[in-house]
Amino acid sequence: MSRIGKRPVTVPSGVTATVEGQTVKMKGPKGQLQFVVHDDVEVKFESGAIKVAPRFETNRARALYGTARAQVANLVAGVTKGFEKKLEITGVGYRAAMQGKNLQLALGYSHDVVYAIPEGITVTVPKPTEITITGNDIQRVGQVAAEIRSYRPPEPYKGKGVKYVGEFIFRKEGKKK
Repeated sequence: MSRIGKRPVTVPSGVTATVEGQTVKMKGPKGQLQFVVHDDVEVKFESGAIKVAPRFETNRARALYGTARAQVANLVAGVTKGFEKKLEITGVGYRAAMQGKNLQLALGYSHDVVYAIPEGITVTVPKPTEITITGNDIQRVGQVAAEIRSYRPPEPYKGKGVKYVGEFIFRKEGKKK
């Protein structure tokens, strides 16, 4: 049994939670989110908490119910606090700037990379070498951060590129004379 899956997800005050069949809906101060739970997992809303349990005693059901509980907990965190990812740009001439609803990245290519920011995600550029991505859906925030990072991932020799704040880049030694 999953240690994470056993614990119920408490719904704080100010958040409205509904369970309709396999769909869990949350509504709070940061917006509303929903998640469809797999059919092998049973979801119940009892006494201010959402409980998740495997419907059958199969390996698949036991594997999925801990994940389903984590997804429901992310819904609660998303509508109350939201999520944030920070990116850091390293390299001479590498910079970022907001251009209307688009993010413009100068990453050493012949043309600037223009990234269209999806709906529900907020991107800010406090410094030309920092990008902050916020939103209420953890999957979409992480996906946007990964897409921006993929334009110029950090390289191991000089460490130039776009990386997450706090990410360790394994550095390699260059050629020897």
